[in-house]
Amino acid sequence: MIALRRLVALTLVALLWGSGLLGAVAVQPESGEQAVPPPLSLDDLAALDALLEEDTEEAPADFDRSALVDVGALGLVLAFAVFSFVKKSERLKIVSLVVSVAYLGFYKASLVSVVDIFGAIRWSLPAFQDGQAYYFLIVFTLVSTVLWGRLYCGRICAFGALTQLMDRIIPSRFRVEPPPWLDQKLIYAKYVVLGGAVLYFLASGDTLVYRYIEPFWMFTLNGNVVMWTLLTALLLATVFVRNLYCRYLCSVGAGLGLLSNLTVFRIKRWNECSTCKLCEKTCEWGAIDGPKILVSECVRCDDCERLYADEDKCPHWLIQKRQAALAATRG
Repeated sequence: MIALRRLVALTLVALLWGSGLLGAVAVQPESGEQAVPPPLSLDDLAALDALLEEDTEEAPADFDRSALVDVGALGLVLAFAVFSFVKKSERLKIVSLVVSVAYLGFYKASLVSVVDIFGAIRWSLPAFQDGQAYYFLIVFTLVSTVLWGRLYCGRICAFGALTQLMDRIIPSRFRVEPPPWLDQKLIYAKYVVLGGAVLYFLASGDTLVYRYIEPFWMFTLNGNVVMWTLLTALLLATVFVRNLYCRYLCSVGAGLGLLSNLTVFRIKRWNECSTCKLCEKTCEWGAIDGPKILVSECVRCDDCERLYADEDKCPHWLIQKRQAALAATRG
């Protein structure tokens, strides 16, 4: 491909020179005489060829270095997110959320979007050489969802991370939790948004609809009056209903929710979970219904898993301790 571009460039230069467009600059005609361009020598063509070769070699090198830095930085962010998830540490989770907002949000504005779903439907995706970091994030999101569920939603998506950080700052007295019957109906709204967006795209080919169903553009600080008004209303509503967008309106969350039905490593449950409501009351996402965990709604936030392993709070461990104490007394 590079050799072809060089051949075309050399041919164009030779044609331009022969037609006098370049020769007229090199040779000034005397009064009344027609300008005749001097012929190109083999040395001239060799020098021009070397110059073109130098340019084509340097540009990819610069590109590769930039792409390598992007992929490496993204890899560190994702690796830390997975590390915080595996360690089940609340402090590490908060750090991961802050990093996602700062780096993937405001610095790179790199989030999985419904536009990516549009591109997959039409098989119109960025060239790999122009988007290694993009493909890295997409592949990680899909693979991690199959392995653990909506891990991307829980600590990598910059907007989801932002709303979770808001939840830790806003006083709990402002919170309004929808009743369970309403929550169980509202969770399907995001699937309606996803289906409507896909149908609209198939009918019109317009990808710009994302601006009115996703708030992710906010990290670029580039929106019109309507978009900023909708975003303001959404953030204000999030003050009262925690994780409002992620739970009820996110089309990407809907897509990953469907994929999460294939999740391999799911959260364990004890026999006592059939009657205990402790984790259900703790879950901020409405993903626990008695002994059942709704994998399509669970974002692997760690709250129930930390409680699940707490031997001083979880009834499973308390019952075991009581039984052991009784056995020791009888013995």
